[in-house]
Amino acid sequence: MRISKSDFLTESQKRQIVEIWNAEYPVGLKYSSIQGFEEYLEKLNDVTHYLIETDQKVVAWLSTFIRESEKWFAMIINSSYQKQGLGGKLLSAAKADYKELNGWVVDQDNYLKENGEPYHSPLSFYLKHDFKLMVDCRLELPQISAVKIYWQGQN
Repeated sequence: MRISKSDFLTESQKRQIVEIWNAEYPVGLKYSSIQGFEEYLEKLNDVTHYLIETDQKVVAWLSTFIRESEKWFAMIINSSYQKQGLGGKLLSAAKADYKELNGWVVDQDNYLKENGEPYHSPLSFYLKHDFKLMVDCRLELPQISAVKIYWQGQN
């Protein structure tokens, strides 16, 4: 499966990403409509989307953007395609394009997904991919708690 890169998403890609987002992330982060996801995207600056599709179906998505003068990312992978190296491939593609990446990661396993299954923190995955933990930088929202992670490439 190859990675495609784009500055925009088609309506079909947006719908598929929201479907994966709502199925895989904790229920507190669920989008009730495509419009909510579009509003999220509209607030981002300098966006690049990395997609892995099979038979024109999105199975993995990573997006990079600028937030407070830093390069940030968000990533989601359909659970049917997890543990196949797709997350690592997406991160490698983004790392090849940027000198740094920052993200929020849920570091607790006490949230549920939409289907009632537990959400398992991907923190160990990111640590294996050379991200560092910024323990003093947390995102505390009513629906979610997360810690900041960052990666910095060689100069």
